[in-house]
Amino acid sequence: MVQTGKRLASTAAERYLLIYMVAVLVIVTSLVIIFFVVFLKRKNKLLLERIEQEQAFEAEITKAQTEAQEQTLKNVGWELHDNVGQLLSFASMQLSILKMQVDEEVRGKFKDVSTALSDGLQEVRTLSRSLNNDVILNVGFEKAVTNELNRLKKMKFSTAELVTEGEKVAFRDRKHEIIIFRILQEFMSNSVKYSEAEHIRVTIKYQKNNIIIIAKDDGKGFDRKTVEKGAGLINMKSRATLINAAFELNSQPSEGVELLLDYPLS
Repeated sequence: MVQTGKRLASTAAERYLLIYMVAVLVIVTSLVIIFFVVFLKRKNKLLLERIEQEQAFEAEITKAQTEAQEQTLKNVGWELHDNVGQLLSFASMQLSILKMQVDEEVRGKFKDVSTALSDGLQEVRTLSRSLNNDVILNVGFEKAVTNELNRLKKMKFSTAELVTEGEKVAFRDRKHEIIIFRILQEFMSNSVKYSEAEHIRVTIKYQKNNIIIIAKDDGKGFDRKTVEKGAGLINMKSRATLINAAFELNSQPSEGVELLLDYPLS
């Protein structure tokens, strides 16, 4: 009986020891898991904060670059209007005075020069307005795009038109009108220089939650690899990112280039 009691006591002690060891192991394992989970959460939080800081920094850099570009364009617009415009006006006035002092036979020869000066003066004034943010905001986004299309039609295209669809809605921020206008201006400028297109169209689709803007020419298209290295595409993309607009630039050989902007209203 005594031996049996001793064996039972020994077995119970071993059982308690085993339970104790299992409990300790469970507690240690749980602590390790909890520590690991907390460590991963902390690590992910730090990584997320770092990514957010980098994105904020890049956004500030892009914003600063965009503002610097806009100020440069504004200054150029002023120079064109105040200096070049005044010089052309003075030349036109002097030509008119000179024309009145010559014989009727010679006077007719001044016509082409006078017309060229007047057209040049008008072009300088139109260009200076398209570079000035205040003027663009005053006339409105659609009118500014129409004016730019009309200006480029005189230079290059057989047709250059603006099409609107849906009920007009306001942009989230009026400064965004300038940014989108500059993206379109870059696209149209590239069409003039490289596309060999005859027709260009800008379509604005007003929707409930967004504004979709499509610009398309019928030129020769482009080589994707070459374009991706260009400053123009980088500039357009960075401006679109600044206002959280989706940006696509697509091209097929001999089918022209299409720009798609999806601007969210919220």
